[in-house]
Parts: sequence; C-alpha cells; structure tokens
Amino acid sequence: MIDQVRPQDLAAWLDHVRQFGSPVVLDVREPHELQMASIQADGFTLLTIPMGVIPPRLNELDPQQPIACLCHHGGRSMQVASFLKGRGFAHVANIAGGINAWSAEVDPTVPRY
Repeated sequence: MIDQVRPQDLAAWLDHVRQFGSPVVLDVREPHELQMASIQADGFTLLTIPMGVIPPRLNELDPQQPIACLCHHGGRSMQVASFLKGRGFAHVANIAGGINAWSAEVDPTVPRY
C-alpha cells in the first residue's frame, strides 16, 4: 500500500520516516512544468526526475531512503510511487493533490497551472 499524504501533512510524514534515512521529495514533472511552479526544499532533499526517465535513472535513488513523489495533481506521482514500491523501495508515499494542492494548502505563492 502506498501512503497518500496531503501536502499539509507532509512534514509529519517526513518526521515519521526520518528514522529510516534522510527523506527525499521526488518531483516527477516535466522540465517545462518545473519552470512554471516549483517547491522549496524544507526538511527534505528535492530531486527532479521526470516520470518517463525514472526507470533508466533508478540507480540515482536509494531503496532504503524515504521518498515522497510529487507531480501536478497526484496521478503521475502515484504511478511512480507504485513503480518504486514494486522494485523494493521500503518507504514510499504519494503527495496527494500534487503541486496544485501544495499551492492551496502550504504555499500560495507557488503558481497554479
């Protein structure tokens, strides 16, 4: 099962999984989307790897490290989270609602698109 974490609850999830390693937020959006809206790393490492290149770049991720996946609305990030979980990644979450919800719940300065 993949944890579904709302942006407003991400800090609590990160605190919960920090015992397993330094947490990562994996933004799987495309480069043009990152130019429109991005989040700031706060208490986590921010990695940006587009969904389509996750498989060939899988070795850049640590299967023991907690990873919360982020996209626009939560669909692509859920697919990536499931992919990671299926490959033995132990602590994976989907940021439900994506960066759109991040703007609404955490940081209204993040543009919505």
